[in-house]
Amino acid sequence: MISTYEPTSKKIMHYPANSCLLPICSLHGSAVTTVEGVGSTKTRVHPIQERLAKCHGSQCGFCTPGMVMSMYALLRNHPEPSMEQITAALDGNLCRCTGYRPIIDTYKSFAGETACCQLRGTGQCCLDKEDVCSSSSDKRNQMHSGLCNPEEFQPVDSTQEFIFPPELMRMAQEQQKITLVFHGERTTWISPTNLRELLELKAMYPKAPLIVGNTNVGLEMKLDGVHHPVIIHPTRIPDLHVVSNTNNGLVIGAACSLAQLRDILMKVVPELPEEKTKIFRALLQQLKTLAGEQIRSLASLGGHIVSRGSTWDLNPVLAVGNSVLSLASKDGTRQIPLNDQFLAGYENADLKPKEIIVSVLIPYSKKDDFVSAFRQAERQKNALSVVNSGMRVLFKPNTDIIMDLNILYGGIGPITVSARKSCQRIIGRQWNEQMLDEACKLVLGEISLSPSAPGGKVEYRRTLLVSFFFKFYLEVLYGLNKMYPAKYPDLSKKNLSALGAFHSETPQGMQTYQDVDPAQPPQDPVGRPIMHQSGIKHATGEAVYCNDIRAVDEELFLAVVTSSRAHAKIVTIDVSEALKVPGVVDVVTAEDVPGKNGTDDEQAYAEDEVICVGQIVCAVVAESAVQAKQGVEKVKVEYEDLEPILTIEDAIKHNSYFGKEKKVEQGNIEEGFKAADEIIEGEIHIGGQEHFYLETNSVLVVPRGEDNEMDVHVSTQDAARVQEFVALALDVQSSKIMCHTKRVGGAFGGKVTKPIIFAVVAAVAANKTGRPIRFTLERDEDMLITGGRHPFFGKYKVGFTKDGRITAADIESYINAGCTLDESELVIEYVVLKTDNAYKIPNLRVRGRACKTNLPSNTAFRGFGFPQSGLFTESWITTVATQTGLPQEKIREINMYKGVNLTPFKEELDATNLVKCWKECMEKSEYYSRKTAVEEFNKQNYWKKKGIAIIPMKFSVGFNATKYHQAAALVHIYTDGSVLVTHGGIELGQGIHTKMLQIASRELKVPLSYIHFCETSTITVPNAIVTAGSIGSDVNGKAVQNACQILRKRLEPIINKNPEGKWEDWITEAYDQSVSLSATGYFRGYMANMNWDTGEGQAFPYFVFGAACSEVEIDCLTGDHKNIRTDIVMDACFSINPAVDIGQIEGAFVQGVGLYTMEEIKFSPEGEQYTLGPDTYKIPAVCDIPELFRVYLLPNSRNPIAIYSSKGIGEAGLFLGCSVFFAIWDAVAAVWKERGLTGTFTLNSPLTVERIRMACADHFTEMIPKDKPGTYKPWAIDIA
Repeated sequence: MISTYEPTSKKIMHYPANSCLLPICSLHGSAVTTVEGVGSTKTRVHPIQERLAKCHGSQCGFCTPGMVMSMYALLRNHPEPSMEQITAALDGNLCRCTGYRPIIDTYKSFAGETACCQLRGTGQCCLDKEDVCSSSSDKRNQMHSGLCNPEEFQPVDSTQEFIFPPELMRMAQEQQKITLVFHGERTTWISPTNLRELLELKAMYPKAPLIVGNTNVGLEMKLDGVHHPVIIHPTRIPDLHVVSNTNNGLVIGAACSLAQLRDILMKVVPELPEEKTKIFRALLQQLKTLAGEQIRSLASLGGHIVSRGSTWDLNPVLAVGNSVLSLASKDGTRQIPLNDQFLAGYENADLKPKEIIVSVLIPYSKKDDFVSAFRQAERQKNALSVVNSGMRVLFKPNTDIIMDLNILYGGIGPITVSARKSCQRIIGRQWNEQMLDEACKLVLGEISLSPSAPGGKVEYRRTLLVSFFFKFYLEVLYGLNKMYPAKYPDLSKKNLSALGAFHSETPQGMQTYQDVDPAQPPQDPVGRPIMHQSGIKHATGEAVYCNDIRAVDEELFLAVVTSSRAHAKIVTIDVSEALKVPGVVDVVTAEDVPGKNGTDDEQAYAEDEVICVGQIVCAVVAESAVQAKQGVEKVKVEYEDLEPILTIEDAIKHNSYFGKEKKVEQGNIEEGFKAADEIIEGEIHIGGQEHFYLETNSVLVVPRGEDNEMDVHVSTQDAARVQEFVALALDVQSSKIMCHTKRVGGAFGGKVTKPIIFAVVAAVAANKTGRPIRFTLERDEDMLITGGRHPFFGKYKVGFTKDGRITAADIESYINAGCTLDESELVIEYVVLKTDNAYKIPNLRVRGRACKTNLPSNTAFRGFGFPQSGLFTESWITTVATQTGLPQEKIREINMYKGVNLTPFKEELDATNLVKCWKECMEKSEYYSRKTAVEEFNKQNYWKKKGIAIIPMKFSVGFNATKYHQAAALVHIYTDGSVLVTHGGIELGQGIHTKMLQIASRELKVPLSYIHFCETSTITVPNAIVTAGSIGSDVNGKAVQNACQILRKRLEPIINKNPEGKWEDWITEAYDQSVSLSATGYFRGYMANMNWDTGEGQAFPYFVFGAACSEVEIDCLTGDHKNIRTDIVMDACFSINPAVDIGQIEGAFVQGVGLYTMEEIKFSPEGEQYTLGPDTYKIPAVCDIPELFRVYLLPNSRNPIAIYSSKGIGEAGLFLGCSVFFAIWDAVAAVWKERGLTGTFTLNSPLTVERIRMACADHFTEMIPKDKPGTYKPWAIDIA
């Protein structure tokens, strides 16, 4: 949080900011508060931090400090904020673990309005006298709602906050008129105090940029390497902060931030006559969704205008509103219109090199003015718009005859474009349907978009041109009717539904689970919603991640040179210029690897050939991270290009695969098709997904200086394999490589195999230089080098009877594996094994292939193949429902597993709880009554549609080999009675350590406060299996249990002799009697096997069942959608920690919503990934979670083979995100039905705004120009 003091007004302002965008010079005189300054375990934990931890608002914890700071800055400005302010404050924050629900619930407790009901997670009002726990007469079956207790929260006391430092106030007063100059090695930073001085500086340095928020220039410098010798920082100049009302409009200083502009407009709009505020309200509409609060607090109005980004949302509105720019230079002042010519950068309408924008006049609107703003982005908030627009029409008084018309669009090209000629031709016309039709044709004729346009989505963007104008047309008609009801009729019901954006409600949650047995001792924590073991440390910023480890003596920084070609021979690597860069110590290549260069299938350093863009070619090590990156830029690699294979289609054509075809078959396919009344065939494409863990890959390698020993601190899910391959690379024994992992800031499968490569790269560099090496990837590097979820292509042939019973299914599945095998063979096996999902198909054949392409190697990802194969199956189930005319839920019910069955690979399955979950979800979601309400809504609304879907799930847990289920633990009891637990599992945010401490507490019968977990290390537990497959807590819990039981058994004779004694007494006595207080626990593993020759086996230890019902609303004109409600029922059996398990379900579900509805990876035709950061790749944000989000854990369910009869549910919830996908499908189906569109349709994943809009075919989609595939080079290719 940045706090500033304005000496003239004597006001202190607090605002959140992204540290990466803040030049240190801009902070002179500011007070900077980090999360450590808000509160810590050493001083006092702030109520924000305490509540976030106690309400389970952190999992991996990497995003938590940012969440704390956003809320803290809000509370400093607004001690009792509204819920609208709270959700707006979180617009710029991302979380990949929690699904946001617990974070929102936490912050409701600070809202001005009462919020305790939501915090309790009951779904009922706390003033309701009825007991919120639905308990039967048997107290053992009592259900419990809510995961935290608001009564435990410490109160907020604003008097305890830090004051603004008086010395900074004094300094601000004294330095008011002193020019600040900072000289760096390459740049001079100048902060003038008055306008005259600023203009002199601009005359002296005409090319020097003016930086206020640094949100544009900063990105150019950071990402594009732009260098400015002089930078001018004009924020202390009062003239640039002016705010005044004039007779013509509102004058806003150019240095006012967008957040200040929003606050000014919100204050002004209610005070003025409505007819004067139409432009202001259009600007406010855009400001609510533009960027996040951190950017809005920094970015200036003048910077927004002058940078003229095509996707900047305010400029078209300011331009159509006839705003005026006040300019100044040393030669004088002048005013120019902010119009389409200025935004296009025409020389005669632009600033001169020595001029600056002082202020902006935003005019008042007139009575016969109508102004509207539109934008559509890939996410509702904090996303650059795909297309935005400002539109204004002025009528002849008391008529609908057009006197003036302005239409501007952003996102159509590199600059904002105007439909000036079209508007001129429409002037003088009446505002009617004939005008609308002609205007749409004129606009499409005037504004063209190349089929190869950067950004793609060409036909969608063309459609938005006319969809937006149609919305404007209706908004104006509606306004005319309100002004002159006698002259202009009411809008028809059909068209009324096109008006307005979605209104978002504050998300509410409800969590229901079975309470512990009343007879359970109070100190036994198993089954209770215990706070995450590191929750407080997450919230205070004290949790240490790999790159937080303090600097080691003589450490060097490593940066990598990556391939710019998808497939090529390496001709030469020239490092001579890199070695001349100051600070560069060495360049490391494949020749420097003493032993094995990488893993069995992937090279750490490329040798002779590169097989994807982003492959590591060599590494530069230097004294600083900046110098290492400078060295990387100087390395020259010469390539000889080879033909790449990029798509699944190409791979099939070239017979390019890894391994053999995987196949499972049951029944008789031919007979099954003969028995069918109808047979359908089709296909589906499912895009990949980036892990987007918040902590990028990071490794710190420290040579110990003797015996070739080396410490490797690494963010990984598999420390044992890191140890193994680092040892092989260095040609030493594994016992000399010590791997350490304290915690990981999110992984989701992405840190299973890839950290091995990064650790080897760093270890080889450490071996060569003899110095510690720190290697942390930037976000764009991480996304470039590492693969993600496998893109999927499926073909089906399905036979069924008239009543919807499926008689046969022949399935072909393909995944895009990328350039190396990685985990792809296992993924395609899981795709094949899990294709049946929840359905008993009597005659089924499933075949699968992993395609070898020249893309970064795809790898493990939460769900491991099932999210793709499950969605594929549900797609053809939905198509069967469409063909038969039967409801989707009936097709699902009739084909669902029931009772005891065999899977297609002959594993026994008891589906009793599958059916229970389905029925419970039907009931809890009120499915049938809501389905009726959806149908009624759709009858009344033509341009907006609702959809609802309920989806069952059978998810198989674990691996299909026993050896991957083994686990070990080491438990020490010290003479003071404290306990140290270590095990082979790694904390990824899934709460594994918290559960292990709960297990140890129960088994040793000591309070949790006695037990500590330090780190996962290959020193304490060797040969640990990877933490993945949802079984980490299962198997490591068994090992911890085993170790604790051994220790407790040793102590029993001592306890029996002194049953009234204290724990400490028993431990002292045990030590005195030479009883060992250390024990190794071991679990051999669940039995599992799969024989691919026969297609049979006991492939998985057990199954998790669940069901989810989701309801959505879509905008047929833009493709936007809103998640209204989701109900999830999950068979988690006995939950060791309901807070952790429900958090995993919610977080996985929201990650699934991202996979199926918004996360889209784009590759160029040359195989280069475009989507390399949060600006181009959108994961769900707070605005994307269901407004009502309810999770119910099925009671009275047991899993006899797992510890305490629990189940691993870390991955299962992700697939249930497809209930949103099929709710959207349902809404699109309603569109097709109403518009008389015939035949069946298939929707590919992700169901982005583009796909939804283009599926809702109408007059406007028919009107746009179409490009014939093959006649142009597309900007991006479909790799699935």
